[in-house]
Amino acid sequence: MESGKEVVRRRRYSREMKEAVLAQCEQPGASVARVAMEHGINANVVHSWRKRTRGGPMAHHGGVQEQFVPLALPATMAHSIGHVVEVEVQHGATLLKVRWPLEGAADLARWTREVLR
Repeated sequence: MESGKEVVRRRRYSREMKEAVLAQCEQPGASVARVAMEHGINANVVHSWRKRTRGGPMAHHGGVQEQFVPLALPATMAHSIGHVVEVEVQHGATLLKVRWPLEGAADLARWTREVLR
């Protein structure tokens, strides 16, 4: 019997294809949306692959929340008294607050990109 409804099937991608797409996303200046579009894949699919391979930003593993890890700063940044950049990122119940010397803003940008991958 036909119900008149079209059966929607999920596309399957090989491990090699996923690895190639994810490698392209890791290139400096790469846009996940652009890489996905070039391969005819929805960007949300690629984002989910990235989260699964990395455990997701601020992920919980095995039901245990990740613990605080101190970050050693170079001496030139550690004693700065001038202006600071304050960043707050909330992900679910987790709140990450960072105070960073203004003169190290470029380093903060790189650090933030890595944390949010």
